[in-house]
Amino acid sequence: MQSSANIRQVVPFFEITDMAASLRYYVEGLGFEMTHHWIPRDTIEWCALKRGGASLMLQEYRRDGGGQLPPSKPGVGVSLCFICEDALALYDEFTAKGIAVEEPFVGNNMWVITLHDPDGYILNFESDTDVPEETRYSEWKQQQ
Repeated sequence: MQSSANIRQVVPFFEITDMAASLRYYVEGLGFEMTHHWIPRDTIEWCALKRGGASLMLQEYRRDGGGQLPPSKPGVGVSLCFICEDALALYDEFTAKGIAVEEPFVGNNMWVITLHDPDGYILNFESDTDVPEETRYSEWKQQQ
């Protein structure tokens, strides 16, 4: 029996409805880099993305062969937490690119910024802070 050291990483695998839209969002908007891809029919149908120490995989639902899209957005109810050095710097970066981001707040002693990708997956970028719990970014900025 092999030890658990054989496991190197867990990578979220998102099933998506529109690869082009998701790549614009993750690569152009959030700054991920495509590290691998699969192009079986003249278009990317699967890819691996990476930014820093975080990785994701995306695969578009197949519409041929009777494949059916889910009745709601596939990401509903699924969330990821990216632990960062400075979530507020990412907030500034993302908003400067026009990405919709909820107002940051402090939860569990961490700044939390929340985004929703095109398929409804919730992405939380978080970093440690000593700012009081439940402080909103706008309140904190006024005090600075």
